[in-house]
Parts: sequence; C-alpha cells; structure tokens
Amino acid sequence: MLHELVVENYAVVDRLRVHFYAGLNLLTGETGSGKSIVVDALGLLLGGRASADMIRSGEERARVSGVFDASERAAKVLAGAGFDTEDGEILIEREILSNGKSRVFVNSRPATVAVLKDLAPHLGDIHGQHDQQLLFEPTAQLAMLDAFGQTRDLRGKVRELFGAWKRVASEIAQLETAEQEKTRLLDLWQFQKREIEGSSLRSGEDVELEAERRVQQNAGKLLETAGAAYEALYEAPESAWTTARAVAKRLDELARIDGTMTPVRQALEPALIAMQDVSYSLRDYLGRMEANPARLEEIENRLASLDKLKRKYGASVDEILAFLDDVTRKVNDVETAGERLGELKREQTRLAADYEKGAGELTARRKLAAGLLGQRVEQELKPLAMDRTVFRVTVEPAAEWSETGADRVQFLVSANIGEEPKPMERIASGGELSRIALALKTCLVGPSRSSTSPARTLVFDEIDTGIGGRAAEGVARRLRGLAVENQVICVTHLPQIACFADHHYVVGKFERGGRTVAEIRELDENTSTEEIGRMLSGELLTPEALRNAEELVRAARA
Repeated sequence: MLHELVVENYAVVDRLRVHFYAGLNLLTGETGSGKSIVVDALGLLLGGRASADMIRSGEERARVSGVFDASERAAKVLAGAGFDTEDGEILIEREILSNGKSRVFVNSRPATVAVLKDLAPHLGDIHGQHDQQLLFEPTAQLAMLDAFGQTRDLRGKVRELFGAWKRVASEIAQLETAEQEKTRLLDLWQFQKREIEGSSLRSGEDVELEAERRVQQNAGKLLETAGAAYEALYEAPESAWTTARAVAKRLDELARIDGTMTPVRQALEPALIAMQDVSYSLRDYLGRMEANPARLEEIENRLASLDKLKRKYGASVDEILAFLDDVTRKVNDVETAGERLGELKREQTRLAADYEKGAGELTARRKLAAGLLGQRVEQELKPLAMDRTVFRVTVEPAAEWSETGADRVQFLVSANIGEEPKPMERIASGGELSRIALALKTCLVGPSRSSTSPARTLVFDEIDTGIGGRAAEGVARRLRGLAVENQVICVTHLPQIACFADHHYVVGKFERGGRTVAEIRELDENTSTEEIGRMLSGELLTPEALRNAEELVRAARA
C-alpha cells in the first residue's frame, strides 16, 4: 500500500505531499487541472520512463518519492538485489535531471530502474486509457488468461522446455549447414595431420637443435679456447692454480708464527676450491668436445625439415604442435559429426514430446480457465449496464510453438442480443472498453483471488471514460469492491463515482507569482459533498446541486 507521495518540480507541480490510505482514494478536478500528474508521478516510482520534459520550467531537476508497505514478495525482490527493508516499509525516490538522465534510490541507497521494474508488480498496478488499448493485443489477452488460471508454474516449465528444444534445433541446423563444408576440408585436414605426426616433433626441439648447431659450427674454436683456459688456470707450470697454491703455503707459514694471519689464509681457501672445480669442468668439457661433421649435417637436415613445417603451420615447433591439436579436433569432429547429429536429433525428439505434453497440459488448463473467466466477466458486466453482453475467451492452436505454449487466445465480445461475439477491437466502444477492462481487473485481482494475489495499490486513470448514469454507479461499486482488499487510487470526473470515495482529493491549478501551480487537497466529509455538488452543477454551487450531492453520498453509503 502507498502511504505517502511527494512530488517536486514535476510538470506544473511546485511541491506537493499527499497521504493515501487503505480503501478507495478518489481524485477529482476540472479537466486539465493536473489529476493525471499524480498517476504519472506514481508511474515513475514503478519503473516508468523518465524524460527531461517532465521537469518544471526553470528548474534543474524533478523529484518523486513514495513510501510503500513492504510485502513479503517485495522484500524478497529487494533482498535478491541486496537491499534491506526498513521497519516494514520501502522508500523509493526517483530524480530526473535536465540532461534526461534519472537516478533511483531505494531506502536511500542507489538502485537501478531494473530494480523498480522487478519490484513494481508487488507494489502497484496502473491502469489508464493506454492500457485499455493493450486489451486488443493477443499477448496481453494470453497473459490475463494465464494470470486468472494461475498457470505460472506450468507456463515456466513450458518456457524451459521450449528454450531447450530451440537450442538443440539451432545446433542441429548449424551442424547440417557446416557438414558439407567440413567434409570438403576433411582431406586437407587429414593430410596436415599425417604430415605433422610423421615428423615426430618434440616440444622445444628446434631451440635445442639451434643451440647444438652453433656448438658444432664452432667446435674448433671452442676446443682451442677451452684448452688455453685450462692451460692458464691449472696445467701450465706458471698456472693460476700453481701460483695460488704457493701463496697459500706462505700464508700457512705466517699463520703458524702470527695467529692474526689465520683468517687471511682461510679467506683464500674458497678461491683455491673454485679454481680447482673450474679446472675439472674445463677438463671434462675438452673430453666431450669433438668436431663431428656427420652430426652437423644431421642437424642441418632436421632444421631444414622443421623450417618447411614452420612455413605451413607455425613459427615454432610449439605452434606447430598446437596446430596439430586443432586439426586433430577438426578431423574428430567431422568423423563423429554423424554420431553427434544423431544424438541431437534424438534429444530434439524427446524434448518435442515433452514440450507437446507440457503445452497440452497448459492448453487444458487455459480452456478450463477460459470458460470460467468468460462467466466471471459477464457477471461483473451486469451491474455495469452491460447485462446482456456476451464475453467469450477462445483458445485455439497457434501457428507455431513459442515459449508461451502452442495456443492463440482471443477475447470476443457481443454487446447486443443476437450478434455473434467478435474481437473486441471491432465491437467495443470507448465506454464499453473501459467497463470490460474494469471487469477483467476485478476478476484478476478481486477479493476472490486474494489468496494468490497479495493486496497492492491499484491505480485507475479515467476508467470512467465514455460512461455515465447507471454504468457509472456500477463502475463505482466495482471499484469499492476492489478496495475491500486492495488500496485503490482512481482519477474520475463523474460525481456518481466520486460519492463512493473513502478518501476524496481535489486537484486544481492556481496562479502563484505569475506561474501556474497544481495543488491537491484532501477533503473532509462536508467539503467532499460540496465538491460533488460542484461536479453536478458547474462552477456555481447551487442549493439544488448540494442536495443532490448529499443524496448521492447517502445512497453510496447505504
């Protein structure tokens, strides 16, 4: 339920704060007084589209905020989005900037319009003249029938099955389209695979061979250089090792006489060990090293073979091996495509059977609900001066499968005796359409369905368009019936409806400081009766109009 609505710098509104209550809240006022501004502002809080044109002239931003009760489902939506409810209430704020962008806050924390749209179905429902035109759309009619028939779980199952069936069908189509092209390339892929596998490559082999080739190409120089180093370090009579050993002996003599030289002698020892280790390494290297023209030729031939493969398949042996993995996968895919295609077709057949079964159950549920909805709507239309109206809901096979099932739903109406029911857009007038819309709304969210549809704020904008007299009274009684278990906010221009208000508000435009300002006032019992009298008589409230207004109010509350 909406407790409070605050609107600032919106259209011709400077600033207004309105408190709403449980029951039937009615807004009246002259044509063009700004009654629908309240509805439009509330629509913003429920995720409606924002525009810079909504900002009051001369202002940089507009702001709308509202305080709602937090139902269990609304709290779950908020929790899923990372928000907490505060004291069982939800504060929603929407700010529109002059650049056309808008900002959203939920319980004083930044949010997105997507969060508002997810939250909206659990807070309120706005029904205006535009929404009446949606009654002509088959998708909207299907959605209303499913809401009445409580097919949510079954419809969700059908949607999942359709999605799975569609994905498999798409994969089958892709496989069949690509099969001919892949078959044409199979010979090439198989040749590439055999050529690379026949080379018996090892990862990093080219890097190792390049290093070995450099050694073989410079074997003579390496032997000469290593031999000279070994000679100078260890083998020659005046080698570094011989000189260092002589120095070590002198230091030993010094240390025996002067103990302070012992650390100096110890510092030389690692150098002696290192020179000896290096000498042995050079000796071993010289023992291994030899010029081998046959090995060099073998390396050159292998590198030439690798270069040939590199020109075709990659800049290195590792890249060639990666290419081999890829082409092997392609060959396997082609060779197993028939098997995969068979598996997919079997899966498609199974999913199609499951979908047909689920869609059949959904169709049966819809046909049962269609008969009940038709009866209920006809009953609701009787007190709306459409007591002879025939309302039928047909459920027929759709042209193709969809995520909503295999049905095409259509609402048919006959407003005159003896006439066959026909599609609403060909039969219903504006006033009749308003009453049919109200009857449908009553069937979908009325008290009899409150166990599955929690109470929300229901907003009706100009629901009384094109009607009057007995029909207007019938509309008012339906609105009051909805208000028993839902908060109803309704914009009306008919006194026959206004007299049923639990809470009456009047909207008007005034000039203030050279500018037009829209204001809204909550009326008490006396001022409400006077406002109804003015609605009956015009600008001048006559005693007769006041007496008629009092009679209307008494009759409404009887």
